[in-house]
Formats: sequence, C-alpha cells, structure tokens
Amino acid sequence: MPVSKAGAHVPLAERLRPRTLADVIGQQHMLGEGMALRLAFESGQPHSCILWGPPGVGKTTIARLMADAFDAQFITISAVLGGVKDIREAVERAEAARSGLASQRTILFVDEVHRFNKSQQDAFLPHVESGLFTFIGATTENPSFEVNSALLSRAAVYVLQPLTEDDLRQIVAKARAIDAVPPVEEAAVDRLIAYADGDARRLLNTLETLAVAADSEKLAEVTDAWLLKVLGERMRRYDKGGEQFYDTISALHKSVRGSDPDAALYWLVRMLDGGADPRYMARRLIRMASEDIGLADPRALRLALDAAEVYERLGSPEGELALAECVVYLAVAPKSNAVYKAFNAAKAFVKKDGTRPVPMHLRNAPTKLMKSLDYGKGYRYAHDEDGGFAAGESYLPEGMPEPGFYKPVDRGLELRIGDKLRELKRRNDQNN
Repeated sequence: MPVSKAGAHVPLAERLRPRTLADVIGQQHMLGEGMALRLAFESGQPHSCILWGPPGVGKTTIARLMADAFDAQFITISAVLGGVKDIREAVERAEAARSGLASQRTILFVDEVHRFNKSQQDAFLPHVESGLFTFIGATTENPSFEVNSALLSRAAVYVLQPLTEDDLRQIVAKARAIDAVPPVEEAAVDRLIAYADGDARRLLNTLETLAVAADSEKLAEVTDAWLLKVLGERMRRYDKGGEQFYDTISALHKSVRGSDPDAALYWLVRMLDGGADPRYMARRLIRMASEDIGLADPRALRLALDAAEVYERLGSPEGELALAECVVYLAVAPKSNAVYKAFNAAKAFVKKDGTRPVPMHLRNAPTKLMKSLDYGKGYRYAHDEDGGFAAGESYLPEGMPEPGFYKPVDRGLELRIGDKLRELKRRNDQNN
C-alpha cells in the first residue's frame, strides 16, 4: 500500500491512510465490485451523500478518495468547530475554483454534520442544488433524526459498518510492514483488536502509543502481559446517548419480549459493560414489565421494582445481579400487551371523542342540593349484590357503546381474567 514519505512526526493513522480505493480495508458491502459506492466512483459523476457509521470506519478517507477520483478541490469543515462563517468561506472557495482558468469541481466534506443546527444545514441547500459543490456529510448519528429532511432528500445515504476482526488484523499487519510498531505477540493482537472494537483510528492510535512505550522500555516484542499492564482493563466503545445506545436497548427489550433469557442477559451485560447507568436499565425493566407482561404475570412488575430498589441499596457491582435476575424472570414470564393496547386505545378514543357527561347515578352527592338534583340516584352498591357484582349496571356515559379496550390474552393469569370477564358479560346480558 502506498505510504506517505513524511517524517515520523506524521501520525500513524495518516501514514496508513489509503491513497486509492483498492487500499481501503473494510466496507466491501459498498466498495466491492459492483457495489453502490464503487459504481459511484467509476461513474465519473460525483453526487452528494451522507456517510453514516461509527467512529474510525473510513468516512473521511472515502470522502478524500472521492475528491481524488474526480480531481476535485477538497474542502473540509468540522461541524464541532465550524459555523456559518466557515460555510461562507467554503462557498467563496468553490466559486473561485469553478470560475478559474482551469475550472475545478469542489467536494465539501462536513464532518459530524449532525452537530450543525437546522439553519446551518439549510445554508448548504442552494449550493447543492446549483451544483456549486458536491456535499458529503459524515455522521455517527442516524441521519433520519439529525439531518434536515430537505438536505437528506438531496443526498444518498451510505451506511458504513464497524471493521471486522480480519479487517483490523490487516491494519496491524500494514503497521508492522512499515516498521511503525515492534513485533506483536498473537495474544496481544487479539487483545488490541478487541480493544479497538471495530474502530481503525482507535487501533492505530493505540499502536502508536504502544510503539513509543515499547521503544522507551527497549522491548523487542509487545507481549499480551505487557499490553494488559499498559492498557489496563479493556474499555469498549459505547455512545451513551447515540444511535448504538438505543439500538442496544431495543435489542434488550425485544429479547425480553421474545422470551429469550440468554439474549436478554447478553444485551443487559453489553449495556452495563459499555457504561450504561444501571438505574436507567432498572427503569427500562419496569417499563418492560408493564408493557410486555402486564396482567399475564403481575409479579413481574413487583420484581422489577424490587430489582430497582436492590440496586439503589447495593450499588455496583452487587446490585447488578438483581437486574440480571429481573431480566431472566421477565424473559421467561408469560407475555401480554393487552393492558398496554387497552390504555393506548382509551387515550386515542378520549382524544377524538367529545366530553361526555358523567351519568347521574355515578355522580357524587355530598350535599343535600346535589341529592335533590338526583346526583347518585339509582346507584347500585356492588358489595350488596349477589357475588359482589351489580349485573346489568352501566358505568359508561349514556349513549356510549361498549368500547372493548381491554382484551386479555390466553396466557398466564389473563387466562383466568378472561374467563371472569366472559362470565360477568354473561350475567350482564342476562340482566339486560
């Protein structure tokens, strides 16, 4: 692979940055023969796009290679540091390049584009439409939520994946090939790859740091024992407020709903290992107990509340065991979303329905005046009726049909609830 001739002060990540499309490691689902982004390179016609993926997977590299492939001026803006002034300057440079003696295209690369607000993103639109520059945005966040719909409609979205273990091994080998790092024990390579967690930049920066440390200690080889001492406990990449976070909690919730205790435990531990707040996890478990188990097993909600209380008392790591116990119980418990659906149906009905008056027999009558106006007249006290049930009584506003919000499922305790409701309906029908 072509490597920069620059001195040793050039960061390793820059020295190993691919100079051609063939040098790119990973992302073959987009860059392989016949794949979408590869075809875009080969077409000779650049187009605006959003590169969406986690850190260190090649977003900036692909943007630079696109500029090289189309012999275009490459302008980069960081949305973390830049603003409208930088956008204005980029527009001026693009206009100068287009109107110069040797008219040249411009590719404007905006890193962390999701950091720009709506008005800043809107500033790109007229220039994208006029063709002044080709816009390439890079983001670690879901562009559906973070990029203006107007800009998103004018750009193709390419989803980049974390690099695989094989991809990262190739990068280590390339670093070794230019003598950027000393020999690395195979077990140490495995640990480095796990530490990088799919992030090439993180891997290269770690290799560079290790190379300096190994040189200062005159080490002939990076061993796993030495590496563990230098790195300490392996840390995982985990975005506590971003797309990966919500994808993982979604996987946990769906594993519980799908009654798979092993998968549910795996995603719980992934989140705890990645730094998610156990209190947040406890709140999510309470929600799962209400939404997906409900009255099929009312004990689930109590267990979720108990797990949250146990964690508050014990903290980490002891309290996390209570969360694990709760996750397993929720996963194996009978499932019902009948209450969840009934609640949503009732909310939807009330939102669109008028404000119906409370029937007279259900109104409270604490004063003589209210009693004289027939408040509460004709109300049947259920405890005085046969079986504690006032058969045939109506508790809905007058003229309102039976809505049938709650439909118990044929699982768990709701089997018995369903039987009881059917019996009560039979008695109501008989009395009416």
